[in-house]
Parts: sequence; structure tokens; C-alpha cells
Amino acid sequence: MIWAIPVVTALLGIWLGWHTLSERGPLIHITFENAEGLVAGQSHVKHKDVDMGVVQQVKLSQDLQQVTVTVRMNAEADPLLTNNTKFWVVKPRFFAGAVTGLETLVSGSYIEMLPSAQPGKPQYDFAGLETPPVLQSDVPGRTFLLHAPRLGSISLGSPVFYRDLDVGEVLGWDIGDMAKSVTVHAFVRAPYDRYVHDDSRFWNASGATLLLGAQGVQLQLESWRALALGGIAFETPDGGNASPVSGNQHEFPLYPDKQAADAASYQRRIPCVAYFTGSVSGLAAESPVMLHGIRIGAVQSVALRYDKQRDEVVVPVHFELEPGRIAGLDVAADGDLDAQMRELVQRGLRVRIESANLITGQKQLAIELATDAPAASPQKQGDDYVIPSLPGGSSGDIATAAGALMSKLQSMPFDQIGKNLNELLAGANGLVNDSGLRQTVASLQATLAETQKLVGRLNTASEPLVQKLPDMANELDTAVKHLNTLAASMDRGYGANSDLHNQANRLLAQLNDTARSFRMFADLLQRHPEALIRGR
Repeated sequence: MIWAIPVVTALLGIWLGWHTLSERGPLIHITFENAEGLVAGQSHVKHKDVDMGVVQQVKLSQDLQQVTVTVRMNAEADPLLTNNTKFWVVKPRFFAGAVTGLETLVSGSYIEMLPSAQPGKPQYDFAGLETPPVLQSDVPGRTFLLHAPRLGSISLGSPVFYRDLDVGEVLGWDIGDMAKSVTVHAFVRAPYDRYVHDDSRFWNASGATLLLGAQGVQLQLESWRALALGGIAFETPDGGNASPVSGNQHEFPLYPDKQAADAASYQRRIPCVAYFTGSVSGLAAESPVMLHGIRIGAVQSVALRYDKQRDEVVVPVHFELEPGRIAGLDVAADGDLDAQMRELVQRGLRVRIESANLITGQKQLAIELATDAPAASPQKQGDDYVIPSLPGGSSGDIATAAGALMSKLQSMPFDQIGKNLNELLAGANGLVNDSGLRQTVASLQATLAETQKLVGRLNTASEPLVQKLPDMANELDTAVKHLNTLAASMDRGYGANSDLHNQANRLLAQLNDTARSFRMFADLLQRHPEALIRGR
């Protein structure tokens, strides 16, 4: 029985050894730029917080440029080790607009493993990622390739917006052919990926846009995250939903802004050119071409050119018209378009430069039918239709009106006006400072003082008379009454048609007038006794 104890111990040791060897996975090697936070025997390899292995050794590579990390994996991790598997170190970092790895402040750094959902070849030597991938492989959705001439402010992890909703991320980019373009890999999560059609439009929604318009100053931005990291937005124009849903890796052009994306929906474009001899300051590529204040095209290029025939330098401005912006307009095709453009030029189709923004000094082209425009012969240079130009701006252009006002102000003879004003002021100065005028003013002041004294004395002298005037008026009124009684008696005595009667009537009328005049005179003197001197 005493030999049973070592036999059981040996069998138990054999079983534990076999169990350990059976659960031990393969030994793999991962290279990193540095081994920050990794400790042999302590750091682990995890996938979705499940322990998949332990770091056995950390050492420098033979070229001393990298760090090789040896990891003993678990047996269940062996099927996941393929050429598509990715490894990176999880530590606190700010990446793709978010702070990650804060839990490692307590637990320490570890290696995250991301197996691929697609099958691959077994592999045990890996190159670790210095930055974690933006998207996990198990997120459903589709990736689209966006071609742009420049990357701009788009960065890894920049959001993708659809109707102001965050529906995806930028996975990365690569340089296009001949390094002339950049291909951006944009991932759109399900179920939003089914809103991407072949006719959809993608544009750069990075930063903020400041608009100065009829509604005042407007600040537009997709989100604060897009302001910091850049962003991409997309939408499908009206009628584009009839196109098929785009598949994975479908290619789209990436437009610089929404305005350019909207303009891309107009497929028909008419190339034109206009020649200007004056200043085109403020006019540049992408400047709008307006008709009745509505955009119908854009400027393509502005350059200088020497015209040998006229022996002067002119500015050819190449622009494109988008007739699809005019509803109900029937535009001819091919050769018929030449005849249609020739007819429009003969009817007065002209282009002029006008101010688009008084604050920034930006200019734009304005298309109009000028009935009083000078005659011009229609021309065509290659594929471009030559549109005659008009000087200045339109009648409704504030900058042009201000310029015309300044021209009129400059034509005014301010020097002559100033000279005349100086002469007038000199004459007025001499007249005011003349000694004779000062003496006249002094004499007039003395006369006015004497007149005031005289009026005061007259007021004092006429006061008793003015006091008696009401009594005199009353006595005259009594006398008139007696005379009226006498006249009535005489009328009864001598008849209505006698001479005495008529004379008496006239006398009474005169007496009445006299009494009224005395009453008015008395009232006037009582109110204005100075009227005896000055008159009424």
C-alpha cells in the first residue's frame, strides 16, 4: 500500500503534463515599433476580453529597428491565426476622435487580436499594427472607394454622414495612379448602406462653412466631430433611388463641397468663353455664373492672353453653362446647338462681371439678354462658344452703382468750387469787418434805443385817453339809440320816401359806422396803445 502514493502521484503528474501540453497552443512572433507597456510573463493577448495567450519574451530584432514579441497562444486560438489576423497594443490613446484603452491604466497594456471573418492561410509570424483598426471585421456594412484630387482635412476615423446621421467611418486611403488622386476607403454600416445608390453623391463635409446671403450670416457644420476630424457626407438626388444599390468596393468621385456635388447632377454642360479687357479682380475658378440671380453654371479658369490683332492683353474667362437648371428649356444637340447659340448671341446674349459680395470683394459672371447691346458676330473657338462681354455691372449691381457714383463725384470740379467758396468767404469776411458797416450797426442800435424810449413815453401819455375811450363809446352808443328813435319818429312823420327820410337813413348808417369804428379803435388802443405811433 505504501507504493500506491508515489504511483498515484506519478499518474497525476503525467495527467497534468499531458493536459498542459494539450491546451498549449502554438508559439507566435509579433513585431512592433516598440514594446511600450509589454512585460514578459505578465502581458496577455486578448480577443473580446477573452485570454488567448501570454507574452513569453520581448527582445530586439536582429536589425535593432523593431521589437519582437514571442507569445504562447492557447489551443483554441490556433484556428484563428491566419494571414488576415491583426494584432496591436492596447494602451491609453486618443484615436479616431475617441479616448480608448483607459482600463489599461490599472490592468496594464495588453495585445488585442482581431481574427478575420474570411478564411486565410495559417501564419505564425505577424507584423503588429501601431494604431488600432477603425472598424472591427464583424460589423456589417459595405466599403466604398471615393476618388478625390486631394485628401484635405479627412483623417482616419472621420465620420460619414447621411441626413446628418453618423452612419460610418473612414477606414483609410491610398494614393491613386501617378499620385494624381487619393482613394478614400469609406465604410457605411448596415442598414444605411442600402441607401447608397450608383447615382449617389459624396462630398467633403469637413470644417465649417460661413455663408453671407439674403438671410444674413449663416454658419454651417455637420458636427463638432467633423469639425475636428473632418468628415464625408452623401445623399441621393431626386430620381437617383431608381438606380441600383451600390455593391461593396463601388467607386464614386468625392466632391469638394455640397455645392459641387449638387452641380454634378446636371450632366449637360455647354462650354463657353468670354473676353474682358478690364480688371477681373475677385473672379476665380468655381465662381458662379448667374441668370436673374440664380446660378446656372461656374467659371472654369481665368487667365491672361496677348491679342496680336488688337495689340493688347485680354482676359479669357472659360465657364460652363448648365441648361438643366432652367426648367422647361429645350436645348438642341450637336449641330443644332450651334444655330441656337448663334441666334441667342444675335438677340443680345451677353455676359458681364458683377459683384457677388461687397465685404469679400468676390465677383461673378452674369448672363443676360441685352436689347440695346451692340451687334456682335457669333463665334466658336474649338468646343467653346464665344459670348460677347459687356463692361461694368448690371443696373441692379450695388457695386456698379457705387462705382458710377464715384465716377460722377470724381468728374465734379471740386477745385473750382473750393476756389469760389474761398472768394465768397473772403468777400463776406471783408464785408463783416468793414468799419462803415460797424458804424451803421451802432447807429441802428442807438435809433432803436431812442424809439423804445419814445414808445414808452407815448404809452404813459395815452393811458388817460385810453381809459376814457370806453365811456366815450358808451355815450356814442346812447346817442345812436336816440338818433334811431328820432329817425323812427321822423319816418312816421314824413313818410318812407321823403328826402328827409333817405338822408336820415344815410346819416344813421354813417353814425353806426362811426360808432363801430370808435369802439374798435378804443379796443385797439386799449390792447395796443403803441399803435398811435407805429400804426396798425
